[in-house]
Amino acid sequence: MTAFVDRQQELRFLEGEFAQDRASLVVLYGRRRIGKTTLIQHFIQDKPALYFVATEESERENRRNFQQAVAAATENWFLQKDILLDWEEIFAVLVEHQPNTRMVIALDEFQYLGKTQSAFPSVLQKIWDQMLAQANVMVILCGSLVGMMVEQTLAYSSPLYGRRTGQIRLGPIAYSEYTAFFPPSTTINRIEHYAVTGGAPKYVELFPPTPDIFQAIENTILSKQSFLYEEPLFLLDKEFGEPGTYFSLLKTIAAGHRKLGKIASALGLGQSNLTRYLKTLQDLDLIARDVPVTETQPQKSKKGLYRITDHFLAFWFCFVHPFRNSLEIENPAPALRFLREQFRPSHVSFVYEDICRQWLLRHGLNKAPDMSLLHAGRWWDKNAEIDIVGLSEDPAEVVVGECKYISRPVGTEIYLQLTRKAQLLPTPPKATLQYVLFSQSGFTPALRDLAREDPTLHLETISA
Repeated sequence: MTAFVDRQQELRFLEGEFAQDRASLVVLYGRRRIGKTTLIQHFIQDKPALYFVATEESERENRRNFQQAVAAATENWFLQKDILLDWEEIFAVLVEHQPNTRMVIALDEFQYLGKTQSAFPSVLQKIWDQMLAQANVMVILCGSLVGMMVEQTLAYSSPLYGRRTGQIRLGPIAYSEYTAFFPPSTTINRIEHYAVTGGAPKYVELFPPTPDIFQAIENTILSKQSFLYEEPLFLLDKEFGEPGTYFSLLKTIAAGHRKLGKIASALGLGQSNLTRYLKTLQDLDLIARDVPVTETQPQKSKKGLYRITDHFLAFWFCFVHPFRNSLEIENPAPALRFLREQFRPSHVSFVYEDICRQWLLRHGLNKAPDMSLLHAGRWWDKNAEIDIVGLSEDPAEVVVGECKYISRPVGTEIYLQLTRKAQLLPTPPKATLQYVLFSQSGFTPALRDLAREDPTLHLETISA
């Protein structure tokens, strides 16, 4: 399996920062398992660099460990003695070692330095202002606890605010790059594999690329000895410390309660009490609040629906957590029965919609090459729902689409239903509509004939 996939945009940015003739301070953050450490290691592999991982040990132990790392990097025998220097003195040794050589200083799990010593961001600010900002260095502050990283490095209240020269918020690998994880001979259904792992490289690494996805799920996720069995519990505990309310919110959304009022009712809490918790989950990219894509003021829209954006979390809350009692006594049968019935219609089909929207924004439409799409999302009102509505630079050019992850070819009836629903869209009177149908089981001959004659009808199948 490929050890490093995609991240070309992030690498280009890092290389650009390294090439600067000034000091550089980059904040790299994102949730766990997303590949931040791998990105750093790939970036520094051909450069003079010091890579240091902070821990939840005391400030003194972290300082001692950092001093030993600097001693090894600089071959400074004095630092290897029992005398413990302060942070400024250690950084001074590092900066003064080969000052004419550009060096990367990568501090991974940076948030733990501020957690064990709340004043550490102020300490680093002083070191940056008085020393590092004038040195031939590129500093990378990397962390996994998103809330804490924002507070310590990016927030206006942080002592480091205004010092950074750039930041990267690392997200999941897109489906378009997903095939690079596997050799060409792999026979798995990549869409279904992606629906389980999402784009988290660590989960892809742990989830076996075997053709029988249910067997893979049973062995890798439903077994209580497996790494992924309790992974969401670990993630939430690390991020929040006391994750009870956040866990309940995710469980409730996964159960189908997506409106704010229904979420509050299901949890027995007031809507005003939930707002800050939902906002935090949104900031961490664990959930999103969707509104019809045509809404002109989405923040004020009363049509908001919450969904879990992380595909693995959505899978876990739907197919693992409800069956924990039987799984704890090593009886996976109930979970597997539910999986075989609902995995594709209740989970993969929604992930497929997300993949199709990504595809449309990336590739556009062959028959309408001049159309430049700005947004693509869902649309609904009380009478109808459309999987994809793509909005272009010209308000009079709109794409409407349906995504079908079903076992039979899509026929003309689906197209005709889509044209009827499209009439309900709030588009300009003389808008030009392009219709796109995505299907993993192909299309009927009649629909293919129709598409050959109609320049506004597009049929697409995404490689699995």
